[in-house]
Amino acid sequence: MKVLKPGQAVGITVAISFLLVLWEVPVSTWATSATLSLAAGVAALALMATSAILASRWAWVERLLGGLDRVYLAHKWMGVWALGLASYHLVFKAGLDAWDVAPILEVSKYWTRLLRQLSFVALMFIILLALNRKIPYHLWRSWHKLSGPLFVVVILHWLTFESPIALSEPAGLWLGILSVLGVAAAAWKLLLYPRLARHGEYEVVEVSPGAGAVRLRLAPVGSGVAFQPGQFGFLRLKEEGLREPHPFTIASASQENGAVEFFIRGLGDFTRKLVSESRVGMRADIYAPHGHFTRPERAGHEVWVAGGVGISPFISWLQDPEAESLERVTLFYCYTPGREFPDVEALQAQADARGVELVPVPAGPNSVAFRERLAEIAREVPADSVEIRFCGPQGLKEAVRQQMEALDIPRHNLAYEYFDFR
Repeated sequence: MKVLKPGQAVGITVAISFLLVLWEVPVSTWATSATLSLAAGVAALALMATSAILASRWAWVERLLGGLDRVYLAHKWMGVWALGLASYHLVFKAGLDAWDVAPILEVSKYWTRLLRQLSFVALMFIILLALNRKIPYHLWRSWHKLSGPLFVVVILHWLTFESPIALSEPAGLWLGILSVLGVAAAAWKLLLYPRLARHGEYEVVEVSPGAGAVRLRLAPVGSGVAFQPGQFGFLRLKEEGLREPHPFTIASASQENGAVEFFIRGLGDFTRKLVSESRVGMRADIYAPHGHFTRPERAGHEVWVAGGVGISPFISWLQDPEAESLERVTLFYCYTPGREFPDVEALQAQADARGVELVPVPAGPNSVAFRERLAEIAREVPADSVEIRFCGPQGLKEAVRQQMEALDIPRHNLAYEYFDFR
């Protein structure tokens, strides 16, 4: 299935909005700041509505963009572009005497002006909240739930604003359909998602602490969730301070008893609390499956590159009883000495059991061990048949790309999931 890239999703939404506005106004006014302001306002609202739809975690949305990680990236950039376009719309008047204008919803001028100002403040609050990484996670989650109600304020501004766009016209229908879908998505996420989304109840049956990290093993209470190796789920422990769902890759393949494992490192306030307070007997909900991180269908040689807890999807692939051609796999495990989790010995035993070559890389991807072994692989098979799967921090990924370029391994042979959601 052909998927949309995040940039394409943003570009298509903006392009449709601008074209439909040009359809509505006289050609003689196209080159005016008023037309650009009107188009910018329409595009900003369309981006906000589409962003709300993306935040729903609906399965069809994830398939359209090729994974929830891409959905989150598109969601972020739609917000950024919406704020920029709304800023232009606020500064320049979106009206001309040559236009036949009327509001869709008639209210007093006081409320019209107030809704105009509130809509911009609401949008600015949503975007700044989404991009501020210094807010503690529990506060960020709580405040972010205001996005839906604030989006309604922006819709009311559109409905009460005097413009040449009638609700029955193409641009009006475009905004109307997107607004209805956006409000429905926001209501689903805020009110119905916790109960109706795909999830299973689990109990923590094993807690194995590491260096600033923990391995959790959870067994289903009743029926669990079905997933494919390499996918992730949102873990929500039913304990005070740990109730917010947080995404983690499932570090195990499907098992008969339905148990799942997570490797979690304390990298932020929430994950540090989770690492320190997890106990056997705790109950949890797992919302899953998500993600489209898969092995290549064909490859002269597969290279798996893991950074830290980015090892999780590769452990699930190692455990997959249906996995084939693992003898053509080399796993590079990049870690900081003293902070490796799982430890190299345990990972080596799993790799040996499946015939996978494990190359520990404690010094990073610029180490001799990584560069020389990857170069050998590129010589042993055609370089363009080397397929690389990566999971880890952004800096590590860029270093891998540099090595690929030096060895003439095509860029499109690298597949990865974005490591950082927030």
